[in-house]
Amino acid sequence: MIQTYDDAIAWIHGRLRLGIKPGLARMEWMMNRLGHPQKKIKAVHVGGTNGKGSTVAYLRSIIQSSGKTTGTFTSPYFKTFNERIAINGKPVSDEDWLELTKRIEPLAAELEKLEIGGPTEFEVITAMMFLYFGEINPVDVVLVEVGLGGRFDSTNIIQPLCSVITSIGLDHVSILGSTYEKIAFEKAGIIKQNVPVVTNVKQEKANDVIQKTAAERSAPLFSYNRDFKAELLESEADGEHFIYRDNQVSIPVKMGMTGKHQVENASIAIFAASILSESLKMNITKETIISGIAAAYWPGRTDILSRTPFLMMDGAHNKEGIEALIDTINRKFPKQRVHFLFAAVGDKDLSKMIALLDKKAATISFATFDMPRAAAAEALVELSNHPSSRSVDALVWAEEALHSKSDDLYIMTGSLYFLSSISFEIKNLINTISKK
Repeated sequence: MIQTYDDAIAWIHGRLRLGIKPGLARMEWMMNRLGHPQKKIKAVHVGGTNGKGSTVAYLRSIIQSSGKTTGTFTSPYFKTFNERIAINGKPVSDEDWLELTKRIEPLAAELEKLEIGGPTEFEVITAMMFLYFGEINPVDVVLVEVGLGGRFDSTNIIQPLCSVITSIGLDHVSILGSTYEKIAFEKAGIIKQNVPVVTNVKQEKANDVIQKTAAERSAPLFSYNRDFKAELLESEADGEHFIYRDNQVSIPVKMGMTGKHQVENASIAIFAASILSESLKMNITKETIISGIAAAYWPGRTDILSRTPFLMMDGAHNKEGIEALIDTINRKFPKQRVHFLFAAVGDKDLSKMIALLDKKAATISFATFDMPRAAAAEALVELSNHPSSRSVDALVWAEEALHSKSDDLYIMTGSLYFLSSISFEIKNLINTISKK
């Protein structure tokens, strides 16, 4: 029986045994039993291969700057599990989380006895989110991040005010398909009838799929570099300065997150905010945009933890993410040596990712982490052709990096679940060393 917050978290984690089960039947059953709380929220649905979390962070910050209360549903968490459901960046309380779990657990038990089977961990958390924002603690708008794909993702039972597809990449190919077009088809599943959609899909064939789906559903389609764009002015070690432009405004913006891809994500958020301004009765001004983007932060995405020595973590968990990371390094630090620590889940195309890192690395190390899907460090070493490749404990690697006297770059990358698992200990290590 679930009596405490720890009981609740243990029960939720126990749902991991069910793995990933795409489909909406279990969600629809639970929502029906709960009185359809998802229909009571005003939502923005954010999908895509890379950039979802950052785009949510920018959009949340802009909306907050306008004075509106904003709920978010994101993954993974970095400090506390509760972060996955938050209001204005503040995680749900332990007490509310316990109450939500108690409401969902009996429904899960009933589902276990039905042919469609019990809900997965993600489905349980999604149901809790809809219940929280729809009934327990309503907010002005909820930013809902897709878990996997789109068409059959458990979040895809909402009728949003706006849909966002940040990018298309070759990720989760065993589930979503092995081509950009197939993956685009799954991501396009979040496009709803007559609901505007904002995209930054670069591959021509994938973009064709998005355009076709939007046309079929009479969904107004707005694309980066066509309907809005950004001109990069200045790239600094800890941020970017750019001009955002659409057919209405031209705004100089400074941001703390770094990388060309982050400029694009911020631009998506700015345009989406302008779409939402009327339906949410928001006063979106140049000032709210500038202050919102400047204040935005999302852990694990080009996240600089130390500047002397330079230590950064970036959740580049697929080929496109690694390419964006290396592009950022080449633009900002073209002459500096780079030392990578990489860990990932085993169901990715690891050889392509590691080959890209091998090419850039002065040294490359591999670690693992506590997750059933995590790849063994030794298996990652086998995929590397770099002469320095080795397996190492993540904290040992970080301590070596933090005691370095060089101006080299030390970058932890790969799975966001890996970064979240070590983030707290790494920051404690940094504080300990800085006090000596």
